[in-house]
Amino acid sequence: MRLDKFLKVSRLIKRRTVANEACDAGRVTVNGKAAKASYDVSVGDVIEIEFGQRTVRAEVLDIQETTKKEDAKELIRFLD
Repeated sequence: MRLDKFLKVSRLIKRRTVANEACDAGRVTVNGKAAKASYDVSVGDVIEIEFGQRTVRAEVLDIQETTKKEDAKELIRFLD
């Protein structure tokens, strides 16, 4: 699954266009490397997103095309 779509489905970022812009700006890294929106996410990847002064790190536990809001938290595990 594309990185921008995964960020939206997992509810880490609210909209896919915003996720796409964050990737283009270099604020999203996967496994320590800057990632484009088209990066293919796989289970076990560590995603790091810079939100201004705050940085969020999360590990990918599962990948699903769509998910309910309640089940979205089961796709990732927050680190730190």
